[in-house]
Amino acid sequence: MIIDGKALSAKIKEDLKIEVENLNSKGIYPSLAVVLVGNDPASEVYVRNKAIGCEKVGIKSYTYKLPENSSTEEVLELLDTLNKDPKISGILVQAPLTKGIDSEKVFEYISPNKDVDGFTRASSGDLYLGKKDGFLPCTAFGVIELIKSAGVEIAGKTAVVVGRSTIVGKPTAHLLMDENATVTICHSKTPNIKEVCKRADILVVAIGRKHFITKDMVKEGAVVIDVGINRVDGKLYGDVDFENVKDIASYITPVPGGVGPMTIAELLRNTVKAAVKQGKA
Repeated sequence: MIIDGKALSAKIKEDLKIEVENLNSKGIYPSLAVVLVGNDPASEVYVRNKAIGCEKVGIKSYTYKLPENSSTEEVLELLDTLNKDPKISGILVQAPLTKGIDSEKVFEYISPNKDVDGFTRASSGDLYLGKKDGFLPCTAFGVIELIKSAGVEIAGKTAVVVGRSTIVGKPTAHLLMDENATVTICHSKTPNIKEVCKRADILVVAIGRKHFITKDMVKEGAVVIDVGINRVDGKLYGDVDFENVKDIASYITPVPGGVGPMTIAELLRNTVKAAVKQGKA
């Protein structure tokens, strides 16, 4: 069965729209500032989609576009202004940043109170300490929500996460552990990766390689969550060979239309959460 990320994200947005209207009546206006450096076409599409998502739920959206040749200091100067601006609830810096910019320094400069992407050390610390009142990384939390939406009980399951990035792989693995799954992380140095994947009751793939996961790597009846987005000849492909794997998986997410919409929905949810925590217009 296909898990429809578009439908689930639409439901989340409907609920958020009602919440935002209630907040507006109390003088609280959630807002998101997105910082885009350069002219990367894919990044511009992502930023535009986030702005559309904000509009649908009533979140105010501001896009700050900096030139391709911007320095780290210029980005930090803008972030300093946004950190101090009381009308901004959440801040997102669109990755990847252009060459020459210290990405780690930039992301760490975002105020923890406005870190709606959940990337700062403060947010990461809250995640790994099991504190749920902070901002969870959007894609990782979206993965958990997708699994739960299918009625799958995570506790006691064997989960395998393919990919160990700090943005998706590691936080997803940690959230699965929080749900009492037994978790293995696979990566480029994992021997016998096929056998490891085939043990998974829940298989989450975020490696960035078109159709890396084939049918012979998936356990019969497994839940398969495909985080991958690979652009090849103008088309989008996941990390999972969807057409063949769907025949043996109990649940599977498509690309596009699976995890992607959920990432934006969770970003909007974090932005509303930030506005509530700040409690000011």
